[in-house]
Amino acid sequence: MRVDLIIFDCDGVIADSEVLSAEVLIDQLAGLGIAVTAEDVRRDFLGRSFPTVAASIRTRFARDLPADFESTYRSRLLARFEAGLAATPGFPAMLAALDRPVCVATSSSPPRVARTLSLLGLTDRFGPHVFTASQVARGKPAPDLFLFAADRMGTPPAHALVIEDSAAGLEAARAAGMRVVHYTGGAHLAGLPGDPDAPGLACWSAFPALLARLGAGR
Repeated sequence: MRVDLIIFDCDGVIADSEVLSAEVLIDQLAGLGIAVTAEDVRRDFLGRSFPTVAASIRTRFARDLPADFESTYRSRLLARFEAGLAATPGFPAMLAALDRPVCVATSSSPPRVARTLSLLGLTDRFGPHVFTASQVARGKPAPDLFLFAADRMGTPPAHALVIEDSAAGLEAARAAGMRVVHYTGGAHLAGLPGDPDAPGLACWSAFPALLARLGAGR
């Protein structure tokens, strides 16, 4: 079946940002006396919206968080992005060569994804085709965001291909009836196994061949 639309997650797929995000969150929680590890973040929070992450922290540690916890986290994270954010290796060149519609569907907030794409020089490439969890009732792992993105792009779910790095994102794509590729080339997944039930992709230079194998003829 042909692929008429490629939907990219942002953090960990387009932007090699998940290690930075984890470091900021771990440091901020440590200041409150809450200890989490990078593995905790990867296992429990990867691919989920920040309100979902914050709710999970409150439940897990039976602690209220300061009223400014989210805003402080976002400002600290954007400062880290300004200093050290990069695209995943080879992504801009791969994207420039794609011959079909693309969009972004992310759990990140609109300001965060907008700044991310700006820092990476990709704002114009995606244009208005950037969709966030703030636009749907349920974030990943529910299918709502991917279904919303496909609808806005005018593409049936069966003809969309999702590129995701997180378990929540992979689950959401499958629930939406879309094909999925597990991208493992981000620094946060180095040395870890891929999803056994999804085609894996560790290097963007291999994506055109993978796309062809997935029956991407138009």
